Amino acid sequence: MARYTGPVCRLCRREGVKLFLKGDRCYTQKCAIEKGRATPGQHGQSRKKVTEYGMQLREKQKTRRIYGMMEKQFKLTFNKAERQKGVVGENFLVMLERRMDNVVFRLGFANSRSEARQLVRHNHFNLNGHKANIPSILVKPGDVIGVKDKSKDSPKFKALKELAATKTVPAWLEADAEAMTGRVVTMPTRDSIDLPVQEHLIVELYSR
Repeated sequence: MARYTGPVCRLCRREGVKLFLKGDRCYTQKCAIEKGRATPGQHGQSRKKVTEYGMQLREKQKTRRIYGMMEKQFKLTFNKAERQKGVVGENFLVMLERRMDNVVFRLGFANSRSEARQLVRHNHFNLNGHKANIPSILVKPGDVIGVKDKSKDSPKFKALKELAATKTVPAWLEADAEAMTGRVVTMPTRDSIDLPVQEHLIVELYSR
C-alpha cells in the first residue's frame, strides 16, 4: 500500500500549522513549528497572494496529511460521503474519524495516526473479537476495539498502556486503558472533531 515516507515535519512546515504527525515530539520545543522554521523550498519565505483555489488546495492537503492518506484513497472517501444524505463536508469528516487507524489513535493506543496505521497492519488489534488489519475499516456504534492478548505483554504496548491511561478520548468513544480495549459509543459529530479543518473548502475544491 502506498504511503508517504519523507520527513513529516516538512509537511507541518508546508501547511504552517501543527499536524501532530510525530506523537510526543509535536508537544515539545523540538517541533519545527515551535522553532519558527520557514516553509520548505527555495521560495518558502516569499509572500505570495493566495488564490481561492490555493486556499482550497491547502485545506485539502492539510486534512489529507493529518489523516495520513494518499490522494486516491482520500478522494474515494469523499465520493462515498457525497453519496450519503446530509451535509457532505460533515459526512466526509465523520468517515475519516471512523477509520480504524484513527480510532486506535484517538483511544490512546498509539502515539500518532501513522503509528496506529502500522500497528493495525501488523495484526495487533481485534475488532469485535476478529482480526482487523485494514486501517481503513470504518467502525460503527457498538464496535469493540482491543489489543490482542499476545501483544499486550510487549514492551511497546506496555508503554502505550501508560499513554492510554493519561489520554482524554472523544465523547463518542470509551476507553479501558487497563484492559487495552475501547468501544464506539455513538457516531462522531462535527462538534466532537477537534481539528482545524474547514471542510467546506474541500467540498468546493472537489466540486470544481
